[in-house]
Formats: sequence, structure tokens, C-alpha cells
Amino acid sequence: MKKIVISTALLSYVFTFAQAQDTLKVKKIETITVEGKKKLLVERKVDRLIYNISSSVASQGVDGVEALSSTPLIKVDENSGISIVGKSGVAIMVNERMLNLSGSELMNYLKSLRSENIEKIEVITTPPAKYEAQGNSGLINIVLKKNQNLGWSGSLTTSLRQTTYPGVSNSTAINYQSEKLSSSLKLRQYNLVKRSYENYTVSGADGSKSNSVRKDFSDGLGANLSMEYRLSSQSTIGFIYDYGSGHSNMNINSTTDYFQNGNYTNTLLTYAEHRSESIQQTISAYYDLKFGKRDNKFSITGNYFSDAPKNTIDFTTTDNSGSNSIVRTPSEINYKIYSAQADLILPFEFVKTETGIKFTNFDNNSDVKYQNLTNGNYMTDPTRSNIFEYNEKNYAAYLSLDKKFGEKWSVKAGLRYEYSVVNGNSVSSGQNTENSYGKLFPTAYITYKQNENNTFSFNYSKRIKRPDFRAINPYRWYTNANSYFSGNPLMSPSFNHNFELAYIYKGKLSATAYFQREVNVFRQFTTLQGENSVSTYQNMYNQNNIGVSLNYSDTFFRLWEVNYSANFAYMKTQVFATDVASRKGSNSDFDIQNNFSLNKDKTVQFFLNYLFSLPSNYSNVRSSYIANFTAGFKLNLMDKNLLINASVADIFRQSKGKGTLYYTNSTHYIDHYWDARRLNLSVTYTFGNKKVKETDHHVKFDEKNRAQ
Repeated sequence: MKKIVISTALLSYVFTFAQAQDTLKVKKIETITVEGKKKLLVERKVDRLIYNISSSVASQGVDGVEALSSTPLIKVDENSGISIVGKSGVAIMVNERMLNLSGSELMNYLKSLRSENIEKIEVITTPPAKYEAQGNSGLINIVLKKNQNLGWSGSLTTSLRQTTYPGVSNSTAINYQSEKLSSSLKLRQYNLVKRSYENYTVSGADGSKSNSVRKDFSDGLGANLSMEYRLSSQSTIGFIYDYGSGHSNMNINSTTDYFQNGNYTNTLLTYAEHRSESIQQTISAYYDLKFGKRDNKFSITGNYFSDAPKNTIDFTTTDNSGSNSIVRTPSEINYKIYSAQADLILPFEFVKTETGIKFTNFDNNSDVKYQNLTNGNYMTDPTRSNIFEYNEKNYAAYLSLDKKFGEKWSVKAGLRYEYSVVNGNSVSSGQNTENSYGKLFPTAYITYKQNENNTFSFNYSKRIKRPDFRAINPYRWYTNANSYFSGNPLMSPSFNHNFELAYIYKGKLSATAYFQREVNVFRQFTTLQGENSVSTYQNMYNQNNIGVSLNYSDTFFRLWEVNYSANFAYMKTQVFATDVASRKGSNSDFDIQNNFSLNKDKTVQFFLNYLFSLPSNYSNVRSSYIANFTAGFKLNLMDKNLLINASVADIFRQSKGKGTLYYTNSTHYIDHYWDARRLNLSVTYTFGNKKVKETDHHVKFDEKNRAQ
């Protein structure tokens, strides 16, 4: 078969000519093959790594969660969520719009996205100055394909998850595109149950050994409505509303033995019922205006988020003598966050300039009670109850400059200033905390594209990690009459300095060397005094991390697609407070993904994935070996409108949380398993015009992630 390379104009002429021949019943041309330049699977821009998912066969016919799991530098775990290698957290955007979801709500939203509608996934390990400086985290931006035709499209997905117990989740996405109006409606529902085992041992002068069996069962409903209207060729307005409601419950049976200098003293048996219900709402509105000959752009955005979780923990504790205590700890927490921002892009000929301002207000009010059952009535104990009021105001401004020097060099630099005013008031104790501070956060990026096969880059960023609301709330969250968690309102932020040197070869091999300096880090730690176990937060150490991450993606024999990654790191911790022990050591993990197409059309695929981490060190923790072997298949039927996806995760039951925490006066051992072995079966049906994109805009609302 002859292969012809033709231009767009010639292509149009050939198609017209071919149609005329067919009409006149003239002999057909056999075949004309159009060759275009195929996108590299992995590319490097000045401030981000780009994974072109449309170039990956293995990433087709999957949902958004599965697409992320095959993206370089990204880790997806059922229990710990989504993360970037070398980062302690991540925020996710769709078309530059921040997703204001977390936990099950986030996972179910991402599962409603289809890989067929995803153009690329951008991994931003050191976010530029235009984004919030909060957190030692990166950003993931999911870029959806641009609309090509008008009309309707949608998808229906139902999933079954079988662990110890069965669970289901369902999602529906309906999209409509006209010449001026773009709209998307996503509905989500889930009902999940799992069984967990947790074992915690403290070895020291005061010792304990606890074993817990836990049943987690959660359910929820959610809806996301996006609408965008083009007022003119230069201006657009948009509106986004997300609603989520659900329950997160636990039943826990635990046994705790206590020791003094190695001698047994007592046993506590506790049965606890955790009941939590929550309603979350997010509202965003925006206006974009393009003006001038260079497509200058001005944007204003307003965001509002609210969450009012209500929690009740009922527990009964019985000791060796047979005496028991029945306690209820009801709590009401009210989060409210609102923000307003304005951004201006000026693409001057000599340098592209971005600048903007932002104001954010946080309110967090909580009322936590401790009630003893006395004579059939629950009586509040004021010494163990607390009302906490928290307000934080953040003012921010940034400037970013982006410049290309020829075809090979790209440089970007930015500076962000954030000023915070914090006020925390414990009504019950009379403790009031006030603080204000302003900090500068620089970012810098340099990229050198030697040729089509070799790209080098270097970047730096400084970031801040402020405590989330739960970590600074001084209320006591009891798990039994002797054990509780308490926040620390006196904590101060920590700061992170991030350096990265990256290299990409032929869009297949990517390598990143990184160094992180974390200063004034706060963490949760547990102390045991007799039979009283207290968990709280405190600024306690500085830490250096140095590491290398590697990723290789390729296709062999046109049927076997691989995605292999490895991460090697070394850390050193210097503790300056508490009795947490200073530690140093290495850690490494590997992710091996294989996808086999079993037919020429690639509608039948089989995959084998193995993720494992060698014994590793972080902070004062040494983790044991952990692994997850997953196998499954995908079927694309009915002209790829019907997708069936089946898999079994953690086949060898190796995904355990097992490790050691080191303190100067004691050693803590953990051995947990959270029902990771599971069967997943999902069926997705797509309908309508597949080329219609979903309406997701570039609304940034990073702060909501702190309302955890």
C-alpha cells in the first residue's frame, strides 16, 4: 500500500475529489494514509511535565482515576489518595479549575471523567506564583479535549467493589454544547463498606498493646453543575455549583492491655460507634475578558465553600474490675471559606507577564461536648468540652514573567506575597491566640530543549504549610475514656524549599533529581502516661530530602505498552522539640505497569501491575515492605461505546501499613490492614456526540483543602 504525506489543503481537495468519484461511480482510490507528527507521550514545558494521555493505548477506555495512575510522578492509592512523588500532598484541577473535593467525593468525581475526553494531564511539581503557596504539594491539571461539534453527549457508569463487604458507586455525566452555551451536569453516588484491622504497641516504661477491628461504611450523593456563556468573541461568564452530602461511619471493637515497666496492669475493652454526616457546597462564578491586539486577558473570580459536619461518637469502656463508663461526644463544626481574585495576563512581545491579587477569609467554629451517661441521662462535662472560634484572613499578590529565547531556552520567574491575620479563641478555656505574618514566595524555572529528543529543566520554589483546622482546634476527640486527640492552637506554619533538575529523552524516559529543605515541620505524635494516651500536633523538626525519580513508557510490538517508574530518596531529620527521635535513612519504591492488547483493534486488553515499596524511612518512622499486585482486563464493545473493566487488587494481600515510630523514651509499632484486597467491576456506556467537551473552567480555589 502506497503511503502519501499530504497537507491540510491537499487533504480537503482529495476528500472532495473522492466524493465526486464515488457519486459518478468512478473507480475508487484504494487508500490514502495521512501521516502527522505524533505527540510525544511525555513532554516538558517550562513549569510542568505533560503526559499526553491520547497517545497511550493503555490509558484509553478508563476513568479519570485510572488515567492518573498511569501518569509519571503520580501515585494513586485507595487509602492515602492521590500524591506526587516527593510531595506530601496534591491539589487537582480540571482545565485549570481547582476541584474543591476530597476523599470519596473526589474519587467519585474523577471516576465520572472518561479518558476519551482527556487530552493530557499536567504534573506541576513546583507550582508557579499564580497559585497559592500553601502546602508542600504539587498540582495536577487534567486538560479536557476541546469541543469540535455541537450537541449532546454523556456517559453512565456503575461500579461494584467487593472486599470483605460489597460496595457500589454510580455516576452520570451529561454535556451540552451550543455556539454560545457550554454546560455539564455530573451526578455521583456511592455506598462503600470495608473491614480494617489495626494493631498498635507502645514499648517503654509506660507500655500498651491494642488490637482493633473496624468496620467502615460510608455513603453519599453529589451533583456538579457547570455553565459557561460566551457573551461575545472576547468575553465569557461562567458559573459552577457543586453539592455533596454523605455519611461516614465506623464501628470499632478494641482491646488495650497496659503495662508498667513491663508488668501487666490492666485491660480496657471499648466498643465505639462513630457517626458523621456532612453537607458540602461550593459556588464559583467568573468573568473573562480578552482585549488588545495581543489577546490580553483579564479574569475575576469569586468562590464560596461551606461544610457543616456533625459527628457523634458513642463508646462504652470496660476495665478489669468489670466497671464501665458510657460516654457520648457530639460535635458540630462549621467551615466557611470565601475568596475573590483578579488576574491579568499581558503577553508583551519581549516577555509574557501575569499578575494578580487575591483575598481569602476562613471561618471555623466548632462545638465539641463530652457527656457521661448518668442515671439514664447524658450529662455534659464542661472540663472536657470546648467551643472554638477561628478566623484567618489571607491577602496575596503575585507577579510572574515568562520569556522564550529562541527555540531552545525558556525562562519563567515569579514572586508571590502573602499576608495572614489569624485569630483563634477557645471560649471554654478562655485561651485566645492572635498572630499575623507576611512572607515572600519566589519561584524560578529554566528549560533547555537541546533537540527533539532531549529536554533539560531546573526549577525552584518556596512554599508554606499552614496547619489545617483540625490540627489547631484544641478540642479533645476521645476514642475511649483514657485516649483522645487534641489540636494545638499555638502551632506556627512550616516552610519548604524545593529544587528540581529534570531530563526527558524522546518522550519516553523522564528523570528528576530533587532536594527539599523543610523547616519547622509539625506532625502528629502520641504520648502514653500510664493508661492515658494523648495525640496532638507540634512543630518539632527540620528535615532534608534528596532523591531521584525515574519513569519509562514505551510500546513494544504494537501490542505491549509499559509504564515503569522508580523513586530513590534519602532523608535526615533534626528534631528540636518533643521526645521524637531524630532519624536518617533511605526509601525507594517501584511501579511496574504492563498493558497487553489481545487483538488488532485493541478492544480487548489485559493488564498486570505491581507496585511495591522497600523498607523506608521518613521523619521518625520506618515503614516495612509494602506491595500491591493488580491484574485485570478491559473490553471495548459496541463501537467502543460500552466499556467493561474488571480487576483484582492486592492479590497477595501485601498492602499493609506496618512500621515503627521511634521516640527517645519509647518505641511504637503499627501493623494495620485496611481491606485492600478487592474485586472491582465497572461498566460504562457513552452516548451522544463523543466530541463534546465537559464544561470545566480555570477557577482556582486552593484553600478548601485545609478544611479537612
